Amino acid sequence: MKHFTLILTLFLSVLSYAQTGSIKGIVTDKDFNDEPLPFASVLIKGTSIGVSTDMDGNYLLSKIEPGTIEVEFSFVGYETIVKNVTVEANKEITLNISIGASAAQLNEVIIKAETSKETESALLTQQRKAIEIKQSIGAEELSRKGVGDVATAVTKTAGVTKDENSGSGAIFVRGLGDRYNITTLNSLPLPSNNPQTKNMDLGIFSTDIVQQISISKTLESKNYADFGGANVDIISKIHNGPFMAALKVGSNVNTNVVDLDGFYLQDGPSFLGFDNINIPQNPTNLDSHTTSWDRQNQEDKMLNTNLSLSLGNTFKLNDTSKLYAFITAGFDNNSQYREGVNNGRITGSGFVKSDYIERRTQYQTNSKVLGSLKYKINTNHNILFSSLYLNSTNQQYSEFEGFNDDFDGGIGSESRYAFIKRGTFDRTKLFVNQLIGENKFSKKLDLNWAVGYTTMQNSMPDRMQNTLIRDRVDGQNFTFFTNGAVNNSRYYQDLKEKELSGDLHATYKFQKDEEEDDFKNLIVFGGAVRQKDVDFVSDLFSFRPLEDSIIFSDVHNVNNVFTNDLINTNQEINQLFNGVQNIISGYATFQRNFSEKFTLILGARAEAIIQNVDYITETEPLGEESKYDFQDILPSLIARYKINKKNNLKFATSKSYTLPQFKERVPILYEEVNQGYIGNPNLYQSTNYNADLSWEHFMGKGEILSITGFGKIIQNPINEVFINSASGDISWVNSGEQATVFGAELELKKNIINFNKSDDNDLASKLIGGINVSYLNHTQDLSDDKVIEETDLATRFTFEDSKLSGASDIIGNADLTFIKDFTKNSGISATVTYGYFSDKLTVLGTQGRGNLVDKAVSILNFNTSIDFNENFSIKISANNLLDPKFETFQEQSETTNGGEDVLQRSYKRGRQFGLSFNYKF
Repeated sequence: MKHFTLILTLFLSVLSYAQTGSIKGIVTDKDFNDEPLPFASVLIKGTSIGVSTDMDGNYLLSKIEPGTIEVEFSFVGYETIVKNVTVEANKEITLNISIGASAAQLNEVIIKAETSKETESALLTQQRKAIEIKQSIGAEELSRKGVGDVATAVTKTAGVTKDENSGSGAIFVRGLGDRYNITTLNSLPLPSNNPQTKNMDLGIFSTDIVQQISISKTLESKNYADFGGANVDIISKIHNGPFMAALKVGSNVNTNVVDLDGFYLQDGPSFLGFDNINIPQNPTNLDSHTTSWDRQNQEDKMLNTNLSLSLGNTFKLNDTSKLYAFITAGFDNNSQYREGVNNGRITGSGFVKSDYIERRTQYQTNSKVLGSLKYKINTNHNILFSSLYLNSTNQQYSEFEGFNDDFDGGIGSESRYAFIKRGTFDRTKLFVNQLIGENKFSKKLDLNWAVGYTTMQNSMPDRMQNTLIRDRVDGQNFTFFTNGAVNNSRYYQDLKEKELSGDLHATYKFQKDEEEDDFKNLIVFGGAVRQKDVDFVSDLFSFRPLEDSIIFSDVHNVNNVFTNDLINTNQEINQLFNGVQNIISGYATFQRNFSEKFTLILGARAEAIIQNVDYITETEPLGEESKYDFQDILPSLIARYKINKKNNLKFATSKSYTLPQFKERVPILYEEVNQGYIGNPNLYQSTNYNADLSWEHFMGKGEILSITGFGKIIQNPINEVFINSASGDISWVNSGEQATVFGAELELKKNIINFNKSDDNDLASKLIGGINVSYLNHTQDLSDDKVIEETDLATRFTFEDSKLSGASDIIGNADLTFIKDFTKNSGISATVTYGYFSDKLTVLGTQGRGNLVDKAVSILNFNTSIDFNENFSIKISANNLLDPKFETFQEQSETTNGGEDVLQRSYKRGRQFGLSFNYKF
């Protein structure tokens, strides 16, 4: 009887299994040309039976009891579709579904959120499908890591660091600095806000206008060729979903600022930064200047605030047409204080001629408005208009106190004493307008076009400086140092840039075999233009009192004692340049799919470049011009081998170039308190050869392991160097014949622990982590003969070769995030991020000087987000927790002169703690 019962049970089980059915199919992305959508959820409603689609969007539901059921298809941020399906015994049903975001309530559709192209899993899906080697970071990851600006965002990717010392916001990619990179917005070029740099300071772009940031480290023929490090492309937000309104209010404070008794800045600029300070009609008359020479206590600027409002909606015009509208506006400010060593003019023997302690107060503002309007005419034609306005200001007030070997005031030990105060207000107004079209005329032919017009104005109104020394009577009071035009002066600078850019390219797909249904190959051919006009003008108004004519006791009472009747001479120094840069490009690529696994892209880009500049400077008062043009053919090759669904092997090689910047080619002397910079009219382009080999392993949703090896050869590299001059100025030269860079990068994103053990619990409770590390081996030869032969400058390099300026041998980033959902709309996430870069060279040593080197730094941040419901959340941030010391040394111990390394600069930035409230309507 026992055996009969067992046999009957087994028979009924087999019979029951045989009476079940199954459902299979592919889930595709409606808003992304119906590409397969991996990691979408497929669930039988009312049960715990469900699966996720694989890397190719496939799914299979098996062992389903016969009858009518509801199958739910969903993906984070997309619409949820529910389908009624009748399951029959011993039959397999094929059900393919296309999902996307929509503003309309369709039958059995629930709209959950806007499209989620910015999620980590979606971006990794794009990376897996892409043939090119490219990294992307989206809004979801930026929010999780508490990143507030684009400059910090790109440092979260492998091989990227930010210039922390100069304040320029420049980034370094694989050891290559500002000049080797290019910044674009929606694939159209952006200007620089600084006449001494090529790229816009990415720190002025807040991440709430960003959908994603893509970083391409090898040239694709359709991209602009003026780069050797990376093309950083900022993709602005486009709303795709129902009506949305989001309000964010936050505040943070810097510990260095909190400890201050007063927050001192120069007179003039307001809290919001919308100031137009113009040159007075009679600027050489002290009385015509309405702003005080003395610092002002502005304690209302000590607390940092941020405020933004975003609105978005999708309008369904008819069955095929939609209008996607989005606008965001916001304001934020940031107050900082630093105090530390700032030494200059260090000799080859290690003697410090300018030995100061600097106390710097800094106040920055960013105001922005971004609007985008996308018109989806139908599934084949789209037009996007995007407009961005930014107003960014940077106000610095610095006091330098110490000794200068060139000063001759006071008596005894105080004879070289110096007290210098400088106030600088820097404002950038950027206005970007773009019109972008995507047209699909047939299954074979696509046409894409883009036009952009950008205006930028960077002004430095009313920079003021006083240089004070001890009086020669008893050495206890102060008087003005009268040598040099800049020592007691007001300075006005204005840089205007206009650029018209355009791109038009067609993609034609054709079949390898006419009998096959899918298109195996494609050709892309197109052209691009860039037309840039740059106008720069500066006015320095110098005031030189009679020597020892003014003696006073309070260094902060200059305004009352500095009067016209005590001025010996006043002087105006006007310098300007006008530049034109035209680039005309034609390009073509041929993509061949040799098999399902192997794809090859051959490309070439032809460019004709003109960069002319004429100038009037202090050394060329009658005017001079520098003309410069060349043509180049830039080939590229990209290959991908799909080992299997989870593994890619990619290779890319290309040729590109790097242009000098206008300011670098103009002999205008720009003087910081402790350093002077002057251009070199004989500067010319570098030529770059790049190669990358990458293995990508996609382990699961949001998970990747990649290892990349790379190499670069740079012919005629451009470097900052100390030139042979009495004042130790810095200029730019093509310093040698060749530089080489070899290295490797590792990136890992992994779901470490999933605390939910039950299959029927779809609430997240997990620990995820990521790490990226890069190692560089880099060197360049240095040639005095080359510099002397090609320029009017002399360098006398200390070394025959060196590392690349701006390059760290080791760069690393790591993050660890805990996520806990309490309900579908509430939960908490906490993220710890750590960043490290090793020592990096900043300026090449000459005349026996060692190289200037920024020492290694580690950064530790902590950010927490608490979601109370689908509408309300708060974020808590604690940044720069280690508060490391930023130090720059002249490495004198490496020279033949020997001696200890000399400290050039040292300071701490302070810790930053913040709290913000976010509400979505």
